[in-house]
Amino acid sequence: MWSRILMFTVLLFVGPVHAVVGVNPFGVNVRSSGPTSIFLTFQSLDAGEVPVEAFWCGELEPAVIAGNAGLQLPIPVQTTNPCLPGTLYGSLPLRHDRARTSTSGAFTNLTDVMTIPSQVARRAYQDAAAGANSAFFYVRRFSGGAGGEKYVVVTCRMAGGGARVPFSLIDVRLQFDLPGEAATVLVVPRGGALPPSSVRLYYNGSGVLRGRWEVTMPGDPEPTEEDLLTEGTLPVERRVLQRRFTLVERFEHFLPPSGQATLPGPDPRRLPSTADGAYKVLLRVEASTEREGASNTGAGRIAQSGGVAGFPLPVLRYYIGEPGDLTALQGAASGELQLVLPAPGAQLQGDDVARFSWVETPRAALYRLEVEADGAALLSAMVKPGSATYAAPPWLTQDRAGTQLRWRLIALDGQGRVFARSNWRAFEVR
Repeated sequence: MWSRILMFTVLLFVGPVHAVVGVNPFGVNVRSSGPTSIFLTFQSLDAGEVPVEAFWCGELEPAVIAGNAGLQLPIPVQTTNPCLPGTLYGSLPLRHDRARTSTSGAFTNLTDVMTIPSQVARRAYQDAAAGANSAFFYVRRFSGGAGGEKYVVVTCRMAGGGARVPFSLIDVRLQFDLPGEAATVLVVPRGGALPPSSVRLYYNGSGVLRGRWEVTMPGDPEPTEEDLLTEGTLPVERRVLQRRFTLVERFEHFLPPSGQATLPGPDPRRLPSTADGAYKVLLRVEASTEREGASNTGAGRIAQSGGVAGFPLPVLRYYIGEPGDLTALQGAASGELQLVLPAPGAQLQGDDVARFSWVETPRAALYRLEVEADGAALLSAMVKPGSATYAAPPWLTQDRAGTQLRWRLIALDGQGRVFARSNWRAFEVR
């Protein structure tokens, strides 16, 4: 009898486990006043089990909380939606869905980049300020497994954007630094010198930004969207599959928990300029070791994800050609986006409403208008196609006498991807 009991006990613990068995990390610190991106691993999927949707909610059902020791331990996989009705904050936008099937030894996992929009963080903060729990929850729903639908929960603990939040990039802006202006696209005569460039980073946490500058040459294949992702955004086995291009130089910078940094671009003397054609300067960010963002993929294997980002990194473009061809190249370099008003160097009165206009491109599903002062963002507005104009709120120019501003337009396609940018254009408030 005892042998039968022992055999049953052994089978109970070593028998097949069906469906998702957990997520790592199961609890994370997130920024309370802006977006956050975190690398997650959902472990041991069934064959055919796939993610269906992801969403955030402010509270869980009382039965889930009661069975989870006050949310201090991993929340068991649920077979019904664990969120309390009426507390939904929002769903993961399709453009931010970076779920990828991954393998770790004998396990079939799913890696995911949880990118929390600032609107969700703001809603959670407002509820916490009103007396609700300061934690909220990310829920991934899976279907197609042997056990039916499953809901896996990650606890999000609100914090600042400092060192205890995983090191992640939330915005990256590249530019050529020209006297009095900045540009993301240049045309240069054959053999001409390129100007220096810089990258403006907005990030959470603290860590080492490690990577390399590369350049695509005329005739090289176009980098794919996956090539433009940071290494820490991908499953470990896919990181070595990113296409490599011509190496310009490597870099390594420690970023303190300040949230912003401006770093120099590659040495312009090392950028090729002898062959006619189009070039792209790529920022390749490698995964760095970072305690807050490490993810256990199973069997003790740890995926390092310092520098994770939920979006492809932008590129710098330059064109090399004969002086007589530069006019045609300039039209191509502008990405079909032409700014109209305010004109370069325009002067607006402090009580004027700043009105922006441009020539539309047929491919755009949405435009993003950006206005900056001294390198700091003042305004970011989304504009639907059709009007080609935007009237800024009065506060943009009020009490800014003597301030120089600059603006640009970014065109997005139907999937929310950037396909064209204008150059920056400066104007002044008198």
